Amino acid sequence: MASLVDRITRLVRSPQGQRLADRAQQLARDPNTRRKIEDLRARLMKKR
Repeated sequence: MASLVDRITRLVRSPQGQRLADRAQQLARDPNTRRKIEDLRARLMKKR
């Protein structure tokens, strides 16, 4: 059985992994997504 790191490495190098990485980068650059992440982070920090 392949280790988790090996499985992740194979995914990242595959065409599907490249599409997922590209989509994640697009979402990271989106101002709306950034705002949602900041709102969530602020809510989580208030609970501590």
